[in-house]
Amino acid sequence: MTAVTSAPRVRTGERDTPSAPAQAGLVLTALILVASVANLNLSVANVALPDIGRAFDSSQTRLDLIAIGYSLGLAVSVLYLGALGDRHGRKLMLLIGVALAMPISVLAAWSPSDIVLIVARILGGVSAGMAYPTTLALITALWSGPARTKAIALWSGVGGAVAALGPTIAGAVLEAFWWGSVFLVTLPLAAVALVLAAVLVPGHVNEGGGRVDNLGGVLSILLVGALVLSINDAAVPGAGPRAIILGVIAVVAAVLFVRRQRRAANPLYDLTYAGRRLFWVAACAGIIVFGSLMGAMFVGQQFLQNVLGYSTLKAGLSILPAAALMVLVAPRSAVLVRRRGSRITLLLGYVFCLLGFVAMLLLWKEDIAFWRVALAYGLIGIGVGLAGTPASHALTSSVPVRRAGMASGTADLQRDLGGAVLQSVFGALLTIGYGAAFARELAGAPASYQPAIDETQTELENSFASAVDTAQRYPQYAEQIIGAAREAFLDGDQWTYAAGIGAIAFGALLVFFAFPKHEQEQELLREYASADR
Repeated sequence: MTAVTSAPRVRTGERDTPSAPAQAGLVLTALILVASVANLNLSVANVALPDIGRAFDSSQTRLDLIAIGYSLGLAVSVLYLGALGDRHGRKLMLLIGVALAMPISVLAAWSPSDIVLIVARILGGVSAGMAYPTTLALITALWSGPARTKAIALWSGVGGAVAALGPTIAGAVLEAFWWGSVFLVTLPLAAVALVLAAVLVPGHVNEGGGRVDNLGGVLSILLVGALVLSINDAAVPGAGPRAIILGVIAVVAAVLFVRRQRRAANPLYDLTYAGRRLFWVAACAGIIVFGSLMGAMFVGQQFLQNVLGYSTLKAGLSILPAAALMVLVAPRSAVLVRRRGSRITLLLGYVFCLLGFVAMLLLWKEDIAFWRVALAYGLIGIGVGLAGTPASHALTSSVPVRRAGMASGTADLQRDLGGAVLQSVFGALLTIGYGAAFARELAGAPASYQPAIDETQTELENSFASAVDTAQRYPQYAEQIIGAAREAFLDGDQWTYAAGIGAIAFGALLVFFAFPKHEQEQELLREYASADR
């Protein structure tokens, strides 16, 4: 880990502070290890999805929930838990979250059903919601000036790389062990992170006072949870009414949440700061960037194993170009932010993410060479490595240190809400596209296959895993079933890549027109610092 060295004192919006804490390198290492526990848990499930689907004969919808469960738990909890950390102690919240992650991982590993696994994934996300946002809040409180930008770049780049490495590690483990073993790989890391954080991380640094807005916290949970589940249910046959009800709950919760934050004496989410131009544009930009990464990994792992027939290890190794390039690019991103500003850096990141999804749309076909897989993932890795630092830096720099929990919670929402929403959208589109394509395949099947089709049509159209299970029960039709399932998956995943291109293009336009240029960005930061004194 590169040490962040101490620098001369820098004037902040609230007081004169050293630009970095004592033993800065060790403290940052401890915080990045804590964040790595969450980042690794976030992505290890993706490579195991085909095995999980076969173990429980899971529908595509339940596989989607297993994939997004961790992101969902994180997304619904980060704002509330970040505020609790600001009030009661960030270090305490961090230690509790890391400690809880270990037994919850054990529960996930030995889940007796996919429903229990979904619950364990959500609980794991909530435990990460205690620890993960606290890491960025502490970086914001302990570092300032250029040292903070560099620390955030390392936090963002290493965190993104660890998330991308999750499938590789999980794939290697799955070569020798059962699907549940992927949820145990974080246990040693969590134990080390817990000890280092307890010993090295300072406690009670620039923490806020006053009562926590508990009602606002409950409303934020309802808002995010209902929104994500509504999107996830949109493609489930017969779940339309439930999706609509959840959507209505999300809208009502959003209205009540905004009203509450405007009236609360000590709001959970201060809309004065959230309305600042640097803050809200960066928040939206980050949601799309990090969501694109998680969505690409979610669909990509299923494509590599289901269509290309990769082993779990080879599918995991396919992510390495993204992980390596994120780590290499992140420090350069910090330099680019200082020299050219966040806007240029964000836009450059969006260009590479867009190229990555275009490569997936045009190049990811049956029997493709590995370099085409690596190219797409590598481009997305460069894009996230470039865009992650300015997105997080703009958030934390545009609020006072006492509101670091709010900024870090929003930065985490970029990853977790973005990941949960785009994975839900991609999963819904994949489900719809796969089911429609398989229905067309069945409609053109020979009449001799009709008795088997009548008995298994629902299972065949449900998911690739269900089709594989059906093929095992009807070995005389196995080749035809698996071939049709691959064709249906290839049709469905085209929908997801096109949606990714659309989301990234929208985000790029938002940044281009709404995010200020470098000189104006610096002027706004000076205005914010002066107003926050």
